[in-house]
Amino acid sequence: MVRALSGQQSQTTAASQATGPAQASAAPAPSGTASASADGQPKYSSDVNVVNLFATVRNKNGKIVKDLTKDDFVLDEEGHPQTIKYFSQESNLPLSLGLLVDTSGSQRNVLSDERSASYQFFDQILREDRDLAFVLHFDFEVELLQDFTASRKALQQALDQLQIGQRLQQRQGQGQGGNGGGSPQGGNYPQGGGYPGGGYPGGGYPGGGYPRGQGGGQGGGRRGGGTDLYDAILLASEDLMSKQKGRKALILLTDGVDTGSKTTLFQAIASAQKADCLAYSILFSDSEAYNSPVFSGPGMGRRRMGGPYPGGGGYETGNGKKVLEQISRETGGRFFQVSHSHPLDKIYAEIQEELRNQYSIGYTPTDQSEKGVYHHIHLTTKQKNMTVVTREGYYTA
Repeated sequence: MVRALSGQQSQTTAASQATGPAQASAAPAPSGTASASADGQPKYSSDVNVVNLFATVRNKNGKIVKDLTKDDFVLDEEGHPQTIKYFSQESNLPLSLGLLVDTSGSQRNVLSDERSASYQFFDQILREDRDLAFVLHFDFEVELLQDFTASRKALQQALDQLQIGQRLQQRQGQGQGGNGGGSPQGGNYPQGGGYPGGGYPGGGYPGGGYPRGQGGGQGGGRRGGGTDLYDAILLASEDLMSKQKGRKALILLTDGVDTGSKTTLFQAIASAQKADCLAYSILFSDSEAYNSPVFSGPGMGRRRMGGPYPGGGGYETGNGKKVLEQISRETGGRFFQVSHSHPLDKIYAEIQEELRNQYSIGYTPTDQSEKGVYHHIHLTTKQKNMTVVTREGYYTA
């Protein structure tokens, strides 16, 4: 696949360059056993793949357990026991955070709540001397509103730009294609690029809006009427998170319904796994959204998952929950659903607590496979009443 990040490039700062293990990556790292350096980070010799992962542990009451040691964990890969070479509790390691906000028509009545809670989240979790975050929105296009920054003010300004995309009927009326919910520019990929073989020619993602107004589409403005969730995850993982080091997490604010991505769910999850990135999915939906006029125009009939889109998008909101659960489970994050008893600000507080109380675990796998092979990981504790949350596997680099 040809990927183009037009316009802004991901910023590299002292925070993003800080040393520390990337979650469950298997990149060439120095060989032999790990030893601690002066700053407490592990050091190695050369030429051995070391797998690193972050894990959160909860007891039977759901409380985070913070006082475990290396000997409390049991680790295997593809059923074969593995020896933990290094171990530490991570609370101060730099954090790279990405907020992906659904701005499709189905989010019209919840977007204001998402914006205000996100203000508070950034204000509380970001440490301006070491953490970075970006804001990206997706509807019928994927658009980066703010690249990696440590500035709360810049992130708040990006949140202020969030707005619901135009209705599909309006987009069609402007001559931007009339295929009833397919791809931009009359159902073809941008400039006839033939994704995935030709990528997104001209730089940018569907509709030309990534970053704002600098892609290969017509004008770069919001065109609405769809939800490119899987494309957004792939773009955030490959073009942004893959360049960062240390702890990395995506926050997905959406109802989980994808109606137009060129990327499949499998590709989206794999991109996050390869970028060593947790995905925290927050299902925030308006129960009346899919009965609204936004989704009742020409070509906007109710569709099921596995419809005509390569990504399997559809309007069945029940499947949105299953999709988000799968994304989080397979990347080592968690799934949440907003409700009256579990509001968004409370969910954000739980995510913050997890990200500040993780165990960093590293090992040299007994099976040194060729590049691109996926390996399943199983991490547990010797105490049977505890639950370990980490990713399910990794790809060899």
